[in-house]
Amino acid sequence: MVRATQPLMARLRLTTKQVNGGYYKGNRTGSMGFFAKNGSYVIDWRKVRTYVVPENLNEFKLTPFVTKLMPPTKSKYVKDIERNGRTHTVERALEDKDFLDIWAADNGPEVIKQERRDQIREERERRRQEELELLEAQFGERDRIREKKIRQLQERLEEGRLREGDRIKTEMLKRRLELRGGGRRTERV
Repeated sequence: MVRATQPLMARLRLTTKQVNGGYYKGNRTGSMGFFAKNGSYVIDWRKVRTYVVPENLNEFKLTPFVTKLMPPTKSKYVKDIERNGRTHTVERALEDKDFLDIWAADNGPEVIKQERRDQIREERERRRQEELELLEAQFGERDRIREKKIRQLQERLEEGRLREGDRIKTEMLKRRLELRGGGRRTERV
């Protein structure tokens, strides 16, 4: 049987299933009396809750209920739905964009700072991408030259005009190209 560790058990609430008989948890209503020795319950009238009714309650105009004559409260969160060629405006729930708009209205300076940070980050990313494209072009040309050398060395190998040192060179060039991803320079992270 899997059980929680002791420190975790100390933090959990005690339930009636974890204790032997005699433990009564209740539901936080408080006692109205006590149990006598014979098992009967004796009400202590000092503990009984009494509610004081305000004076002139029968003349009070407000009631706990809302009249049906009151028009429904309009929500500012609405969406338009098109049905049978007609557009209907329907209430919708508060969405994440709405929450962000409310937050931005309350935290204006933070929003401006974050927008500046985002612009700087985008500018850095754009520059980095341009540098990578430039490097890709440079290394791409270098890789094409290496591939050409490999093809020439392979042709010599097939014709039987290749020395042992050239074979080793060919294998090394092939491995380098395979490590780079088939002749293309891969982006380092």
